[in-house]
Amino acid sequence: MEKICFARNQYLELLTKRIGSLKEGYRQNLAIVGDELSGKTTILFSFLKQFSDTRTIILYLEIRPESLITFTKRFTGTLLFNFLAASGNTPQEDLDSLLRDSEKYIPKTVEKIKGILSAVEKRKRNTIFPEILALCDSIHQETGKFCVVMFDEFHNLESFGIKDLYKDWAKLLILQKTTLYIIVSSKKFKAHAILSKDLSLLFGNFEIVTVEPFTVKASEEYLQLKFKNSPINPGWLNFIIHFTGGIPFYLDIIAQSLIKTNTDNLAHVIDDLMFEPSGILNQRFSTFLKQYLDSSCSRDYMAILYNVASGHTRIKDIAHLTHKSLAELTTRITHLLETDCLTKSGDFLTINDRVFGFWLKFVYQEKLQSLTFDAINQKAQFRGKIELMIKDFISATQKPVCERMKELLHLFEDETIQLEEKKKLRLDRFREIKTLNFNGKSLKDGLLGRSNDSLWILGYKKNLITEEDVTDFSKECKKYRHKLQRKIIVTANEIDANARLRALEEKIWTWDINNINGILDLYSKPRIIA
Repeated sequence: MEKICFARNQYLELLTKRIGSLKEGYRQNLAIVGDELSGKTTILFSFLKQFSDTRTIILYLEIRPESLITFTKRFTGTLLFNFLAASGNTPQEDLDSLLRDSEKYIPKTVEKIKGILSAVEKRKRNTIFPEILALCDSIHQETGKFCVVMFDEFHNLESFGIKDLYKDWAKLLILQKTTLYIIVSSKKFKAHAILSKDLSLLFGNFEIVTVEPFTVKASEEYLQLKFKNSPINPGWLNFIIHFTGGIPFYLDIIAQSLIKTNTDNLAHVIDDLMFEPSGILNQRFSTFLKQYLDSSCSRDYMAILYNVASGHTRIKDIAHLTHKSLAELTTRITHLLETDCLTKSGDFLTINDRVFGFWLKFVYQEKLQSLTFDAINQKAQFRGKIELMIKDFISATQKPVCERMKELLHLFEDETIQLEEKKKLRLDRFREIKTLNFNGKSLKDGLLGRSNDSLWILGYKKNLITEEDVTDFSKECKKYRHKLQRKIIVTANEIDANARLRALEEKIWTWDINNINGILDLYSKPRIIA
């Protein structure tokens, strides 16, 4: 359970709460979205492993490109298997046996299943999907049991070619009160589009839950757990957190490789994973990139991706470097956004997968530009760049957090970023940036940034931000008479709930290190590990 449940309790608790509420007459469907490898399926499997309730039938199905006939058999077989298992039976994984064993308990449902199987064999596809889902209602009517349907990568349902798929499903969602749907997708852009349009309902709407990578703190605890019998250099540990962005899969694979090879050279491990043709990550990224290389617009896609990976993250800079008009560039960028390769934040673009971006810059592009086929020389150059990257990162982490934040403020040039779904922030170009020392009891460090038309006041505290800290910070801000103030408290720890409320009252923004790191990413600067 160490690997499965680590730092994911909030998601497990939400699943427990929503499924528990279903039996009490309250149904709230869930849509779980997140980047590939962020751990969505692992969360579901962890939940299923610990779940036990004879009144609830949980049906988990990975949706993959297949025929509607195959899907129908998998759905009905899984439904009957879990029904029998929840009833204390030991079912066989054979559809005919499941139908036979279930008939004595739920004869009407079994009769409907046989009718559906017969109809789908005759290729009556367009009316089948709602009938399949309605089987959950039939079981409830016969037994009083509730159903929870989990569709992993639900967007692949479209591959069945069913007319009015979402329209019919939406109608059913409104009517079904005893069935809970938990849909999962790694295609964030597409999933949000479906949920905001095709499955946007007045009643029975989906609560969208985004699975994020591990926080800096959780990543550190996870790695310390992995290396409990094999001590690791603290600088390396911090670099791995920065390099992977907290993606559990990458944290795990790098840690396992270090332990397995028992090496004292982190660059060597990353080399084997990313540069070698047989390396797991090299193979993964090569396969992922193929979808863009096979396109008629491959040259444009690769130019955009390489520029972003190389630190040219502002759209206007990419237009200049690629000699493309903004209109033409926007078309290509839109496709990269829709395929979840890039994310747009105001005037900036970032590659969703940090490790892929590193591979693109230092492996793929370097091999393309190499004037020789000397793999040994290429490998040595790659390892040298990794070693330099590790050295530069460790050097940056030795600076105080306030100094790193001050360096960040110097990079602002009136760009706009997207902080939240509907919250934009202009990064003012400052004509003056200076360090502040506050008189608060515990909040003492800060920065001031002065532009032509605004004043930024930032306070930093390593530990928990309390309501008292907010009060002290607010008093400090009132010493400045500027009308347009941006007041921000940053912490490397957590923010007390009462402190958040007080900050809202005082119009103070509360950020953690993740917010600062998100902006550092936009400028391709090393993250802060505090």
